[in-house]
Amino acid sequence: MKKKLFSFSLVLLLLAACAGCGKQESGGSEAKKVTLNEVAHSIFYAPMYVAIEEGYFAEEGLDVELVTGFGADKTMTAVLTGEADIGFMGSESTIYTYAGGTQDYVVNFAQLTQRAGNFLVSREPVDQFSWEMLKGARVLGGRAGGMPEMVFEYILKKNNIDPEKDLSIDQSIDFGSTAAAFSGGQGEFTVEFEPHATALEKKGDGYVVASLGEESGYVPYTAFSAKKSFIEENPEIIQAFTDALQKGMDYVNTHTPEEIAKVIGPQFAETDMDTLTTIVTRYYEQDTWKENLIFEEDAFTLLQNILEESNVLEKRVPYEELVTTEFAEKSAEKTTGK
Repeated sequence: MKKKLFSFSLVLLLLAACAGCGKQESGGSEAKKVTLNEVAHSIFYAPMYVAIEEGYFAEEGLDVELVTGFGADKTMTAVLTGEADIGFMGSESTIYTYAGGTQDYVVNFAQLTQRAGNFLVSREPVDQFSWEMLKGARVLGGRAGGMPEMVFEYILKKNNIDPEKDLSIDQSIDFGSTAAAFSGGQGEFTVEFEPHATALEKKGDGYVVASLGEESGYVPYTAFSAKKSFIEENPEIIQAFTDALQKGMDYVNTHTPEEIAKVIGPQFAETDMDTLTTIVTRYYEQDTWKENLIFEEDAFTLLQNILEESNVLEKRVPYEELVTTEFAEKSAEKTTGK
């Protein structure tokens, strides 16, 4: 008899546990699955990882699957083919797609970063760095037409340096492989994202001499986007997604680098906490993250200026077509209470 009672009780417990499967703790409704494809997995995007680790997406009724695309071209392809619902990448990709005549083009709805996230690393230590030092040098750069390379060239031109004549920029190395190539002896300088810049310093293979984020000023570096049709058909998902991101943004703007590093630690298990904190501090101190997610028209204009200077944009595209601020504005209102 005891065995039967135990078995019956066990069944009841299992049924009770399964009753909550696929449900939100707060509302009881089933979470909506959203596939998010990120251009790279980087500490640079800390507010997004805070939103994941602190459960902000879950609070908004979303079950977010994060996939790394390893390049804006791959992330854009995933969004256009429906493999991903939302893409996170440089907004230049949405401009290229629109200019190419895509009918169901990709629209930006939330801007995350407002500065470049990469750093110039020198093979030798430099006490007082000057951009003039790059004249005649070999530099490991980024993919032609990508934001890292275009912002780098934008900075060079600001300092009266011709990217084509005054130095040699190697753009043949795959994204993420430049640090290894630099350690192997290629180039006198390299342009690196974190954690590669700090890793080169720790190994004694390089020294960070300049922040491209500080040198370039405010630039709409990365944003979240989705196909026009997806936004029109799923405004509640886009709003919930943006609300969760705003919570992540609020967190990084009201907490210390140490606290931020601790929260996003699970996303970067291969990075020790001291290194993680150092990297977060670098981004924190250069004012990397916006206070809200609104993609302003001035920022979009600057982006097109950079594209034109890089000779990758023949005709400007309309801000009103490629950016919607509706969702970010609502999220900001919830934060400010206005």
